[in-house]
Amino acid sequence: MNWVFVFIGGGLGSLARFGISKALPYKQGFPWATFWSNLLACVVFALVLYFSSKIAKTDWLHPLLLAGFCGGFSTFSTFSHENFLLLSNGQYSIFALNVLVSILAGIAVFTLVLRLNP
Repeated sequence: MNWVFVFIGGGLGSLARFGISKALPYKQGFPWATFWSNLLACVVFALVLYFSSKIAKTDWLHPLLLAGFCGGFSTFSTFSHENFLLLSNGQYSIFALNVLVSILAGIAVFTLVLRLNP
């Protein structure tokens, strides 16, 4: 049954990612849609991990939200491709900024959320 939850969550995550990419289309410069998709997926992932230990056992929650939604919503492959394009176009500063800020912001979200005290 978990595959159904992953399927549904992945579809919803992909639709959310598509919506963000339409709202913030990548032209040139900093890839904001990918940045926000990855960061928000980290927020969802961290919150699910944080709250799963505090709510009644829900076997469907992790497949639906972590593997499904976050898997469909986060965009590491797009992140990698956009960084390849930045490097190929000689935009080294934006490349470095994108990699550094994206990774550090994601780690910061996990650090902040998972250290919350109820």
